Amino acid sequence: SGEVVSERVRPTLPFPPLLLYTVSGDALGMNAAVRATVRVGLYTGAKVYFVHEGYQGLVDGGDNIRLATWESVSMMLQLGGTVIGSARCQDFRTKEGRTKAACNLVKLGITNLCVIGGDGSLTGANQFRTEWTELLGDLVKAVFLCTSINAMVKCINLTEPCKITPNEAKCSSHLNIVGMVGSIDNDFCGTDMTIGTDSALHRIIEIVDAITTTAQSHQRTFILEVMGRHCGYLALVTALACGADWVFIPEMPPDNGWEDHLCRRLTEQRGRGSRLNIIIVAEGAMDRSGKPISCDLIKQLVSKRLGFDTRTTILGHVQRGGTPSAFDRILASRMGVEAVMALLEATPDTPACVVSLSGNMAVRLPLMECVQVTKDVTIAMGEGRFDDAVKLRGKSFENNWNTYKMLAHVHPPETKSNINIAIVNVGAPCAGMNAAVRSAVRIGLLQGHQMLAVHDGFDGLAHGMIEPIGWSGVAGWTGKGGSILGTKRSLPHEFMEEISLSITKFNIHAIVIIGGFEAFVGGLEMVQARDKYEELCIPLVVVPATVSNNVPGSDFSVGTDTALNTITMTCDRIKQSAAGTKRRVFIVETMGGYCGYLATMAGLATGADAAYIYEEPVNIHHLEVNVEHLVEKMKTTVKRGLILRNEKCNANYTTDFIFNLYSEEGKGVFDCRKNVLGHMQQGGTPSPFDRNFATKMGMKSVLWLTDKLKECYRHGRIFANSADSACVLGMRKRSLVFQPLAELKDQTDFEHRIPKIQWWLKLRPILKILAKYKINLDISEKTEIEHIIKKRGSAP
Repeated sequence: SGEVVSERVRPTLPFPPLLLYTVSGDALGMNAAVRATVRVGLYTGAKVYFVHEGYQGLVDGGDNIRLATWESVSMMLQLGGTVIGSARCQDFRTKEGRTKAACNLVKLGITNLCVIGGDGSLTGANQFRTEWTELLGDLVKAVFLCTSINAMVKCINLTEPCKITPNEAKCSSHLNIVGMVGSIDNDFCGTDMTIGTDSALHRIIEIVDAITTTAQSHQRTFILEVMGRHCGYLALVTALACGADWVFIPEMPPDNGWEDHLCRRLTEQRGRGSRLNIIIVAEGAMDRSGKPISCDLIKQLVSKRLGFDTRTTILGHVQRGGTPSAFDRILASRMGVEAVMALLEATPDTPACVVSLSGNMAVRLPLMECVQVTKDVTIAMGEGRFDDAVKLRGKSFENNWNTYKMLAHVHPPETKSNINIAIVNVGAPCAGMNAAVRSAVRIGLLQGHQMLAVHDGFDGLAHGMIEPIGWSGVAGWTGKGGSILGTKRSLPHEFMEEISLSITKFNIHAIVIIGGFEAFVGGLEMVQARDKYEELCIPLVVVPATVSNNVPGSDFSVGTDTALNTITMTCDRIKQSAAGTKRRVFIVETMGGYCGYLATMAGLATGADAAYIYEEPVNIHHLEVNVEHLVEKMKTTVKRGLILRNEKCNANYTTDFIFNLYSEEGKGVFDCRKNVLGHMQQGGTPSPFDRNFATKMGMKSVLWLTDKLKECYRHGRIFANSADSACVLGMRKRSLVFQPLAELKDQTDFEHRIPKIQWWLKLRPILKILAKYKINLDISEKTEIEHIIKKRGSAP
């Protein structure tokens, strides 16, 4: 990532001016993308221009196209909407309008465009690029027409700025375009998440959680309509995140006779003791014949047939507003950096591309391939090929749909498997643990297994604190924080013999261990004890769940996103507290043990000036550079600073030491305040991401155990002693994979409780660039454009 040096000078690289504009609708996170694009563009030595009011500003030119500065994007991260404006433009749909836009760009020497918008807006940008040579030709001809007396009459309506010289045309001979998708609907094929989707889910889930409490009080049925005219992603993930009884999405209309099925489902849920029903409807929902399904239609059906007290709520534009989530800020910042890199590497032969998210990787895809597949979804829905529509949406959407379908079944099979699977929470509690337990229990019951709840971690497993848990036993767990089962940090080596006796006593055939680094170590200890205790020769799986995100074998852990949002929102408030106080620096300590994930990602999400972590050793020189950096910053229009410190980044450079150092060195320039966030990072209700992630992890873990038990059944009993019978289920780049605990042992730093290789460290240079430090950024490695058709066909 390079050393931070004291000079605050950007490198001078040969990069033409860059134009940045947002078009179509607004989406939370757009401002973070604008900020990152501007700052990385300036870092490369380019001039960066804003276009205000989208395509309309591009056509009108003048003051709508303005130079961007470093300080002009300083306060953007936490703002919703788009501060440079966005407008739909009929003029740009005409060739005359696009000709004016081309002239405005050529006059400023702009040949690189970064566009943030939806598929329609990006398609318009690609058309602009395709016509570029023709538009320049028309503008050059206009000059010669104006120099001919006989043709003067033809130039009456052609104003002076809308003419270019042959030399100007030569200098702007080709146009490079890179797109970023900003849409809360997540309706653009080729990316797992579009900018704004996660924030919209936060708004929706906040409302659903609030409605749930009143619905329970009055035993009501609530029908909620969310946005998604052509895409049901918001509705589908909301249904997963709140455990809805039914969801209507345009990609998969309900079968004929759905009215009877819906009423039967609601009645069965009430019969199981539920005091409420939640139905989620996408605004574009329809039946198999193409007839719209509205909230009012469903309300009339439920009220008349069942007599349930029913209410409807249409969320509307509240989903677009508010403050962007941590996920959207980080996603948008990464996309902005990748967009500039794509323009930096572009040649006249490079096709227009869109930067996308695949798993945890930023990738580039051909823009028009993505647009075509997005159109194919609409065609498939129109032709009644609904299974194809779901597949065309991509693996993420398809997995969500399959997960919902499995959990929507409320009838466990009559035939039992005679398999007992125990679920235990280990380590510190975190948001999302309960969602993982809920999905694991219900999927296990649907497989015919008996599910056993283990209370208080390995202590409870050793001392027989084990009981069967049924379908209704986990009702409503998805949105609850902490660990309802109870959890402790104790490891199994303390009472391995008692654990083996409990496994025999309760006839446990497999174990799901949900927790952090203690869960990983505990699982490893059980595997290593198999030689001594034959009872431990059963399949087990570890589901990473910790705010620290330090479990080997997984890029993400359940609970980390919730903690990250807590830190981000708290830092926003801390910075806001200094709005009336000039020149103040805040030192904020985050959790994470020796793992610097929270500090680094929170630094990206909050626009921190520095983030101190164990993985990147800090010395007195770094502290000196950071103080000088803040002294210079206070001379600008931005009069506050933010420093994040991971709790165990350095034994000597403690939070108090750094606070005292900054206070002393900043005397007369700025004053300091310190905040230790503490256990508030472990509390709160889980974020939509954590609910969805935990639900899929819980389901996948039990399905894997079910298959593994079949493999390990020999001579009338379960016997599993191979390495691949004890695994960590984790997210690796683009997919969920099972990795043997024994293999991960060599990849682990046990002393500091972190993996030896951590993917997010490569994001550290972005944090430093966006804070205006000069670093040695390696841009020698070129990223190839992938193809969406091949990617969709080969994704695991």
